[in-house]
Amino acid sequence: MLKFSASVDRRAFTSGLTSLAFSGLALSGCATSSAPRSAGAPGYGALEPDPGGLLDLPRGFSYRVISQLGERMDDGLRVPDRADGMGAFHIDRNRVALVRNHELQPKHAGVGPFASPSRTGGGYGRGADGGWLPGGTTTLVYDQRSGRVERQHLSLVGTIRNCAGGITPWGSWLSCEEDVSRAGKGLTQDHGWVFEVPAAHPGLVEAVPLRAMGRFNHEAAAVDPRTGIVYLTEDRDDSLFYRFLPERRGELVRGGRLQALAFANRDRGTDSRNWTAPDLAAGEWIAARWIDLDGVDSANDDLRHRGHAQGAVRFARGEGIHFGDGELYFCCTSGGAAKLSQVMRYRPSPHEGQEGEGASPGRLQLFVESTDSAMLNFGDNITIAPTGHLIICEDQYTETVDNHLRGIAPDGQVYAFARLHAQTELAGACFSPDGRTMFVNVYSPAKTLAITGPWGKVRA
Repeated sequence: MLKFSASVDRRAFTSGLTSLAFSGLALSGCATSSAPRSAGAPGYGALEPDPGGLLDLPRGFSYRVISQLGERMDDGLRVPDRADGMGAFHIDRNRVALVRNHELQPKHAGVGPFASPSRTGGGYGRGADGGWLPGGTTTLVYDQRSGRVERQHLSLVGTIRNCAGGITPWGSWLSCEEDVSRAGKGLTQDHGWVFEVPAAHPGLVEAVPLRAMGRFNHEAAAVDPRTGIVYLTEDRDDSLFYRFLPERRGELVRGGRLQALAFANRDRGTDSRNWTAPDLAAGEWIAARWIDLDGVDSANDDLRHRGHAQGAVRFARGEGIHFGDGELYFCCTSGGAAKLSQVMRYRPSPHEGQEGEGASPGRLQLFVESTDSAMLNFGDNITIAPTGHLIICEDQYTETVDNHLRGIAPDGQVYAFARLHAQTELAGACFSPDGRTMFVNVYSPAKTLAITGPWGKVRA
């Protein structure tokens, strides 16, 4: 079994230099809604055509396909399709464990891990054929020195539409169901939960829904390593931004309290989307308060409606989320007047989730709002590069437009880091804990790429 030390877990979570570099944002306090894209803008240089016709990258960068749909894994099963969110964990000097989501629905059994319905193992829910539902996670062990996958296996099964998630400081991946199907009509369980997958587990984990974290259209999660509080996004046009206060740090299965973000100043309204009016100004810091939610199992899928009725703020399709150095960033895919993307930034209170929080509240900021599809087009998964720049995966399916990996510099300028030549999305971008390799998924047909290059040579 793989082992993780406590010191490595934190490093695996924050990606070391990555979070420290991006903390420069906290000093500048600046943001922009229409960052210029001049020839001298920050980035790694112009994109060069890929001879393989898959992914254009700047000079000096290259990619390797390390896993793809249909490959036979070490447990005898197949690599599933629809590779989405992913997290990287330190094993030793060269080896990294990757836990990768597969956003599969019951109808996708043919591109799932099984050649025929499986009735063995420790899955969560079954479909009409009596076999496990195909959604879940796979785990890979990758050697950065040799450039090869040492082993890969199915690690979670029986779930639906495992979209994104997030890593924890204690060495696990939180896999989130972006689906709220109820038991019945061929399903044995209610869905819409978060599941925890220890990265060091050598096979299938017991699929235990973390019910206290709420039943809703989950997208992604991020854990504050200082407090153990989990922040959660929801992929709906009228979504909320949630936090989970665990009863005991690092033991999420023990339960806790689920809350939704509201503005401390009740006169500010309850909308952040900027769709019909400039609800948020770029760069402005707004004090937050948190509303307790009840009935979080939400049998009627009305948690966001009840939270909003209590004053919780609406967001436009909350998606990827990443915790840096003392603050976090999350994407709102259809936010902004142009409905092309917003990137939000939240800085927790020094007393986050504790007595005294009201006197020194956490603060929310609209960091970037896209005004042009060539700037940022449906930002989804998000991570931080070793230089401290945000890296965002685009998620749009216009036939004439390619999806990109977009970089965002600390002053808010946006640039292209990669261009995908396929009618699918890039997803699950994450860095090895030492910052040497960025891993990213091509959603479908599923491929996992390892990208290396001069990460430290970004233009200031």
